[in-house]
Amino acid sequence: MADPKGFLKVTEREVPKRRPVPIRLMDWKEVYEAADPSETRRQAGRCMDCGIPFCHHGCPLGNLIPEWNDLTWRGEGRQAIERLHATNNFPEFTGRLCPAPCESSCVLGINQPAVTIKQVEVSIIDQAFANGWVTPHPPERLTGKTVAVVGSGPAGLAAAQQLTRAGHTVAVYERDDRIGGLLRYGIPDFKMEKKHLEARLTQMMAEGTRFRAGINIGVDITWADLRSRYDSVIVCTGATVPRDLPIPGRDLEGVHFAMEYLVQGNKVGAGDTVHDQITAEGKHVVVLGGGDTGADCIGTAHRQQAISVTNLAIGQQPPSERPEEQPWPMVANLFEVSSAHEEGGERVYLASTVEFLSNEAGEVRAIRVAETEYLDGRRVPKAGTEREIPADLVLLALGFTGPEDQSLTHQVGAAFDKRGNVERGDDYETSIPGVFVAGDAGRGQSLIVWAIAEGRAAAAAVDKYLEGATELPFPVSPRDRAITV
Repeated sequence: MADPKGFLKVTEREVPKRRPVPIRLMDWKEVYEAADPSETRRQAGRCMDCGIPFCHHGCPLGNLIPEWNDLTWRGEGRQAIERLHATNNFPEFTGRLCPAPCESSCVLGINQPAVTIKQVEVSIIDQAFANGWVTPHPPERLTGKTVAVVGSGPAGLAAAQQLTRAGHTVAVYERDDRIGGLLRYGIPDFKMEKKHLEARLTQMMAEGTRFRAGINIGVDITWADLRSRYDSVIVCTGATVPRDLPIPGRDLEGVHFAMEYLVQGNKVGAGDTVHDQITAEGKHVVVLGGGDTGADCIGTAHRQQAISVTNLAIGQQPPSERPEEQPWPMVANLFEVSSAHEEGGERVYLASTVEFLSNEAGEVRAIRVAETEYLDGRRVPKAGTEREIPADLVLLALGFTGPEDQSLTHQVGAAFDKRGNVERGDDYETSIPGVFVAGDAGRGQSLIVWAIAEGRAAAAAVDKYLEGATELPFPVSPRDRAITV
């Protein structure tokens, strides 16, 4: 284990400092300063190597957290990255973007602040890339089988890497002009700079994975045609249908879905020219929705020099401490101040949006909101509490309802479940033989760590479908192996 007395000697969490707000608002670089290696080592030493490591349960990937905490504390970085990569293809993504349910399950969190698992994770992979320890792992032999992966987000990339290393010939199709899915165009650089994505794609291409950007399956190539070309297909298109807010004034100029706004901002950041770009510069911005996507909009608006930014959430403000009804090791819904919220703006809870108000040109000028009250378990606007908030730009960050279904249904008859997701069995196979689904397209909107876990598990299922294999030639976590037996 790590330092046997570490959790007694170091009782507080230490995480890297965020760069000063006035400085970081001048660029799009990641908000955190470089981590102090000694600080990371101290935090890794707090891990108790529990007999029953509940952090494994909290992590959908089943990451071997106590093992690489111990190796980090001992200064054995190369061994640490091997243990980390054994269950997680992309720790540089999860270490920056995952909300870390593993930390909510940390046993130390019962009476002390949890181990900084997420920070230890990202320090391991950053050190590995810096020292050249992340190298391609091409297969020793090719099976002659071919697999098409549709979608290049974390689920698609994880499935593609696993299957390529197993010896199958894998092509990843992406309808956008660059590979990466939401990692490319949905995540602002201040949360994850694209150099991390590029480094991993370079490794995957060296291993033999083929990438086909700018091809929209269902339009440029039909699903039926794609299935006929490949021995198997994995659908990893995500849950991209945004939840709308059908209230008066929804069709006004200046009311947009969050992803419309974020995608354009990321394209401009990549050096592209976006005509008629949705920008917050010089505007009063209102963001509806209190999740991560809303926070991404807030941080982007600040960097585009918005006059004001207001974040509205329909529900109650979460508590700062773990509530009794969400005991350890559950993931508690707590009030958090993200880097974007720290940068400014106003957060308003129990705010129900009633109407978008127009100026004479048909543009949004304000929104009418009311306090939220609960009647018979429903959240409704409270009469007599209406007020106006100035708004030149309104961004709807209300989550996603599921995957796009038209072409899958019409072209190959894929079945969808009651929640609007692609229907599948326990082995991730859809109603169409040889076609599998992983990630948000099959489970609904979820976390990046679940997308990678499902991509790996679906890859194991596809490998079994293609080869009849019971033993896989690549590392498999306990959760992946449960799918293959």
